[in-house]
Amino acid sequence: MYKIIGGLRTRTFRVLWMLEELGVAYEHIASAAHSDEVKAHNAAGKVPVLLDGDDSVTDSTAIMQYLADKHGAFTYPAGTIERAKQDAFTQFALDEMDAVLWVATRHALYLPEDKRVDGLRPTCEWEFERSQNELMRRMGEGPFLMGDQMTVPDIIATHCGNWAIGAKFPVTNPDFKAYLARMRDRDAFSRARAL
Repeated sequence: MYKIIGGLRTRTFRVLWMLEELGVAYEHIASAAHSDEVKAHNAAGKVPVLLDGDDSVTDSTAIMQYLADKHGAFTYPAGTIERAKQDAFTQFALDEMDAVLWVATRHALYLPEDKRVDGLRPTCEWEFERSQNELMRRMGEGPFLMGDQMTVPDIIATHCGNWAIGAKFPVTNPDFKAYLARMRDRDAFSRARAL
């Protein structure tokens, strides 16, 4: 049985949602980042951490792709053009959405005060707004980023959208809003959120 370590209000949620979508058994250990439990498996203290037997995997995207590949679901096979396109969506969501949100969050809450840069938020909001428009342009007819099949980048993009809403970033693209509503309506999303 898998063990996933990390609090629900972190990128750990992405992995919990993936596990719920897969319908596999797991144990959730809601330890905080930088706790002794986390550092025992990731010296950097970052969450999430997936334990699979004696092995550990860190980074939410690496964990989700590992699970998708291992279980043959929510992904296209490596070496296919579909996988390359899926990976492009993954990288876009990480580079243009997750990174923008994380820069704003770090400078508002987590960096030492003498390391924070004031005035970044408006630029980050502008970037996020552009990114949601570009994501929807690339998506096409949907209902998922890759068309009819839900894949790893759908979880990342939805998590970023939820993060943006929680951080009061502008979520203005009507297609993106509708996409987020569809994704949040999934049973597995609701089960993960209830943990």
